[in-house]
Amino acid sequence: MNIGQASKASGVSAKMIRYYEQTGLIPAADRRASGYRDYSGTDVHMLRFIRRSRDLGFSVAEIGDLLGLWRDDTRQSAEVKRMAQGHIDGLEKKISDLQDMAHTLTMLVNACQGDHRPHCPILQRLGTDQDGEDLSVRPRPGAVARSM
Repeated sequence: MNIGQASKASGVSAKMIRYYEQTGLIPAADRRASGYRDYSGTDVHMLRFIRRSRDLGFSVAEIGDLLGLWRDDTRQSAEVKRMAQGHIDGLEKKISDLQDMAHTLTMLVNACQGDHRPHCPILQRLGTDQDGEDLSVRPRPGAVARSM
């Protein structure tokens, strides 16, 4: 099948298939006499594996490692489990970091009046010159908390 058919069958865009070939993630497709790429059912199966791995957030390098393990009949499942657990740990760290960012942004949005005046605590805190400064907003001494 040609690259368009392989793309449709696997759910991987033709551009990404070419990229995966170029980077060596997948072997170069056979070529027809006309010069067009010719993909087999095995190639499509591998592309689906890659697509599912990407859907789970694995990097291209990690997918390369997973493909190596997938192809290795002598592999130990402990290696695969270790990789998957490491990926879970990374995802949980990202989730925690994103929750921290959302909390900080929520605090900044709540501190902003959002009216016609130019004063904006969001821009004020983003414009600070101190690296590593906590961007969360602390109420002024004696300020009364607003309820939304």
